[in-house]
Amino acid sequence: FRRAQTILAGIELIHMIRKGQYQHPAGDGMSPAEQFYLLAT
Repeated sequence: FRRAQTILAGIELIHMIRKGQYQHPAGDGMSPAEQFYLLAT
């Protein structure tokens, strides 16, 4: 069950990044994929 919550949170985060609703402080001018990678590592 915990993994399902993690996966759903990741999917929601991807949607937020795509829509421009989330901006990482170090992510100015980065693509959505680059922002996600920055968060994932």
